[in-house]
Amino acid sequence: MLYSDHPRVHYDKAQLAEVICQFRFPVILSIGVREPVDFQEAVRSLLPRYAVKEDRPAPKITGLGTPHARLEQPKPVVNHSFISADGLWKLNLTNYFISLSTMAYPGWESFGKHFDLPLAQFIRIYQPAYFERIGLRYVNIFSRTALDLAGEPWRDLIASPYLGVLAEEDVEESRARKCSVDVELSLDGSCSAKLHAGPGLVKKSGPGASQDPEVKFILDMDLFMAGQLDPRLAAAGLETLHGHSTALFQGAITDRLHTALEPR
Repeated sequence: MLYSDHPRVHYDKAQLAEVICQFRFPVILSIGVREPVDFQEAVRSLLPRYAVKEDRPAPKITGLGTPHARLEQPKPVVNHSFISADGLWKLNLTNYFISLSTMAYPGWESFGKHFDLPLAQFIRIYQPAYFERIGLRYVNIFSRTALDLAGEPWRDLIASPYLGVLAEEDVEESRARKCSVDVELSLDGSCSAKLHAGPGLVKKSGPGASQDPEVKFILDMDLFMAGQLDPRLAAAGLETLHGHSTALFQGAITDRLHTALEPR
């Protein structure tokens, strides 16, 4: 069963690596050419640290299939970051999206409270005509070592639709060099999801960082709605996406893993 009707719970040993909420909107040129002074003042009590950088989009080929084909480098995008004092929360603002991310997810209600003020102030100051996409992404990285499940096969922990050939009894995990499942599906009339699932090594960044040899299971759920979405309904849209995320996550794990995550 892909979706579960189990009630939502809080896990004491949640394996969330990052949670990201993003709103995309038609380009607002003023964000890219002027410093967002008013916006910073509105969120500075929550996110006092500030940084800015230029993101360089990948080059694209124009005129493909014609004698005038050429490689074009899009203009860099100015990315403003507003960061909490402890560094665990980061809000990014560019001329086409605003997002909030955290690597210390405290639960849905608290996550929502962290975004209520910045989103309301963004709408007040910049008045987007509409949102083109509202997205909510959960990146889960399950460690059998951290959950005292070392030696147990993934087929006992992850539901078979997310395992590919690893769901088969006669397939040894150690012999599968690569195995992942990537799906995009509609959840209802307004919401969709992109799902990536599979085992792998998680690389640590930074010079001289020691690499973790443990094979972990990655469950990356990107839920979204697209169209011309009324900014006044942004919060309701997020709640809808979150509701779908609960059913998908509970359906992706077995009772064995559910217990190991220590629900309450």
